[in-house]
Amino acid sequence: MAESSFSDHFSKDSNAYQRFRPRYPPALFEHIVALAPGRALAWDCATGNGQAALSVAEHFDRVIATDASAEQLAHATPHPKVEYRRALAHDSGIEAGSVDLLTIAAALHWFAKDEFYAEVRRVLRPGGVIAAWSYGARIEVDPKVDEAIIRFGAEVLGPYWPPEFAYNVSGYRDLPFPFEELEPPKVDVTMECSVQDLIDKVRTWSGYSGYVEKNGHEPLDELKARLLPAWGDEPLRTVRWPLHFKVGRVT
Repeated sequence: MAESSFSDHFSKDSNAYQRFRPRYPPALFEHIVALAPGRALAWDCATGNGQAALSVAEHFDRVIATDASAEQLAHATPHPKVEYRRALAHDSGIEAGSVDLLTIAAALHWFAKDEFYAEVRRVLRPGGVIAAWSYGARIEVDPKVDEAIIRFGAEVLGPYWPPEFAYNVSGYRDLPFPFEELEPPKVDVTMECSVQDLIDKVRTWSGYSGYVEKNGHEPLDELKARLLPAWGDEPLRTVRWPLHFKVGRVT
């Protein structure tokens, strides 16, 4: 994606995106905050509804949270330490050399990397830390449910995933990252979900919205036909989203 043109995959139903996005554990933020050279200012880029920004604000004096989508920011949760701004990732408007920690939750793969990394070097202070993570479309419940989700993502949504999503599929291993890499936290996301919760989460995927845009209807019957028999009768099950990271220091 040429991020300067901003291809928005998520704002059409930003309320659903807010409700069904996994919640990141406190241990994630404790790890990355400990790497930062100070606690004065953090930047949460592509903040969406502000989920990561709110957690970072527990550790910092001030957080600037930017997003290119006005619709996403309209659903962001207010916080006295968080200043929400509409801005492209590579043009934040943040003062040069002022940021101790930059966080990017489930978004770095969408950015125009060269332009964004130039902005990272501009705004981070010496020794500042950039921490990016994502969870992609991999979901772990049990082998039957996992297989149903994998096959739906590949066989039904396969042609409709944006090309940048391949970085998620590779666990960010192939994602360019020109910084001194640091040890990432060893955490994943878990949630207690109903089968309807999981269906609603899948409906927020960029591949799902791509299918709808191309075909004019949702593949909801196909999703339910695969997922419901695999889920069984349990009202709630533990769903795990494995996280992958890129964490680095600007030197």
